[in-house]
Amino acid sequence: MEFAFIIDPLASLKAYKDTSVAMMRALQARGATLFVLEPADLFWTASATQGRVRPLTVTDDDHEWYQPGEALIRPLTSFDAVMMRKDPPFDMEYVYSTYLLEAAESEGALVLNRPRAVRDHNEKMAISRFPEFTVPTLVTRDPGMLSSFIDQHNDVILKPLDGMGGASVFRVRTDDPNRNVIIETLAHYGARTVMAQRFIREIVDGDKRIVLIDGKPIPHVLARIPKTGETRGNLAVGGLGVARALTARDREIAESVGPKLAAEGLFVVGLDVIGDFLTEVNVTSPTGFVEITKQTGFDVADCFADAFEELVRTRPRAR
Repeated sequence: MEFAFIIDPLASLKAYKDTSVAMMRALQARGATLFVLEPADLFWTASATQGRVRPLTVTDDDHEWYQPGEALIRPLTSFDAVMMRKDPPFDMEYVYSTYLLEAAESEGALVLNRPRAVRDHNEKMAISRFPEFTVPTLVTRDPGMLSSFIDQHNDVILKPLDGMGGASVFRVRTDDPNRNVIIETLAHYGARTVMAQRFIREIVDGDKRIVLIDGKPIPHVLARIPKTGETRGNLAVGGLGVARALTARDREIAESVGPKLAAEGLFVVGLDVIGDFLTEVNVTSPTGFVEITKQTGFDVADCFADAFEELVRTRPRAR
């Protein structure tokens, strides 16, 4: 089988912990042929959606882990599947990439995660589809409404809808002397939409990442524990990742949400759960495979490869 991965520049990936690298290693170990490209390598003409791709060989050496071949032009329909794994920010160029990939879909390409579904599921706002699992939340650009929400709940998290890795996430209490300036900064005086959520005290036990593969949860979560003095568990800001077994509540959320997301073509998803509450639905390039595998022995990338190959084998595809 031949698979194309749309990713960030190869040199920017940290192979010792990168989920995309783990995916590619697992597929190559099964005999797959890999190709890579960046979003800028996608283009459309009246005849086909194509890409400037490079054959790729991956190794187990985390320092010199990739060996790219010479670039060539191929239509996306010529691959058994195309995996979109570009990291946010989810800006307009990212949106344009989903348009190109949606055109490739209409030509017969298998693209995962499905471009329309990625575009339709803002990673913060997607929780609105599952209100039964959410903490009290407000999404608005109105500074007055944000201020009233803080008054109502006393201890609140504010964050932009387009952030990642814990960037621009603020914890604000009713008596915070910087409260107004934080609201003004995030909401840009009413020009930018902000999410406010009641602070969940169970964050001290970790911001749990539940990995869904084709709608089904793997049996372990990665609990990202905030470092001392922090309220954010994101690994990008120093959180400690600790693998744990799914709790009954984790499984309840995953088994309710997962099939609905899979039905829309979201093949690999990362649910963020704090305590008993769903806080985010990550659909662009969810991570956590490597940390969970190293700590538990459960090979997440191999589980992914099983499901990925099965999906490709059972899907009719025109050449």
